[in-house]
Amino acid sequence: MSVSANTETTDILWQRALDLDAADPLAGYRDHFVGTDTDLSYLDGNSLGRPLKRTVTDIGSFIQDSWGGRLIRGWDEEWLELPQKIGDQLGRAVLGAAPGQTIIADSTTVVLYKLIRAALAAVTDPARTEIVLDTDNFPTDRYLVEGIAREEGLTLRWIDADPASGVTVEQVRDATGPATAVVVLSQIAYRSGFLADLPAITAAVHDAGALVVWDLCHSAGSVEIALDDADVDFAAGCTYKYLNGGPGSPAFAYVNARHLAGLQQPIWGWMGRKDAFEMGPGYEAAPGIRGFLSGTPAIFGMLAMRGTLDLIEEAGMASLRGKSRLLTAYALELYDAWLAPAGVQLSTPRDAELRGSHVTIDHPAFREMTATLWDQDVIPDFRAPQGIRIGLSPLSTSFAELYRGVEAIRALLAGQESGSASPAGPAGAPGGFDKTTDVPLN
Repeated sequence: MSVSANTETTDILWQRALDLDAADPLAGYRDHFVGTDTDLSYLDGNSLGRPLKRTVTDIGSFIQDSWGGRLIRGWDEEWLELPQKIGDQLGRAVLGAAPGQTIIADSTTVVLYKLIRAALAAVTDPARTEIVLDTDNFPTDRYLVEGIAREEGLTLRWIDADPASGVTVEQVRDATGPATAVVVLSQIAYRSGFLADLPAITAAVHDAGALVVWDLCHSAGSVEIALDDADVDFAAGCTYKYLNGGPGSPAFAYVNARHLAGLQQPIWGWMGRKDAFEMGPGYEAAPGIRGFLSGTPAIFGMLAMRGTLDLIEEAGMASLRGKSRLLTAYALELYDAWLAPAGVQLSTPRDAELRGSHVTIDHPAFREMTATLWDQDVIPDFRAPQGIRIGLSPLSTSFAELYRGVEAIRALLAGQESGSASPAGPAGAPGGFDKTTDVPLN
């Protein structure tokens, strides 16, 4: 079936993008980000978020005034408190977590390792020898759990997750029981964007007498989360996606207050000690969430996310989630009009209540096509074996930008069908794009 653009349909879809942008209460936030005034269509905010313009000033000021001016005094004056200070703001703005339960520390992999081992240590029933996880969880999560199970002599119980959807409450109930110690799951499936029912699954795990560790990498900053209300035990997530912390910015750890007393994480380091600068013999963990620190905090890596947290607090997560739903719904409109006729498969739930902020589409041509798209300044994310993820960051992505990106995919598919290399114009609109007026040329 032909995927050539119908002029009338194209005009309608383009006008809809313009109307959605005009009605978007968050549209002005896009101006806070570097590069949004260019023709580049960035559809990979679920892998690495754009930097804020203020980050340039914040980092420059930090180098000149804080690091350069205060030097080592900075640790006593501010830096030592930043992991928990920013953690509390993250908990307040994004996670639905009261103060004293969230801290910025290490990479996601290290944080998850600490939390899973701490959760296992908190389980005192020797009959609980199983860790439950799913077959389509992010590789790091699976590898970590496999390694921990080998270290501790535990058994893995796998939930066979459908890559086109995700883990359901019913599957969790079926997989948990008297032998379950800990369940490790992602709130949003990294492939499909399926949004798990975090409160109901947490309750199901607790009904089985077990503890749950949630990976929030694809949900923090894109969907509303209420960790305290759901009585979640532990959670971890990265800060370089929807929180715009920058490449490799440190992850966060959340530990429910009811677990903090007496709980111990496995990586003992000087910064997690009760009196870090005493440098004395023996290890006694710092009280509360600070005990989940290990080594020296990555202060540089924390700076960028502060700007995004400020914006999120100002706009509110409910508004971000509302725009996320509209963006993904519009992505499905473009898919139905242009990509489904080309044989592209949709691997994301159509129900807005069941999807996060990215849409996954599959086609055999996508592996090779992704490099061509990048060359055209259209940046989606490829996931093997043949998936493109369209990641939509509510604060920085416009509907017109989404239109241009999906149209570029359509144009390349049309070129393949006709046997010609007929990519889209400079900004990905049918017949080219007028960079000065942002109007499609038909």
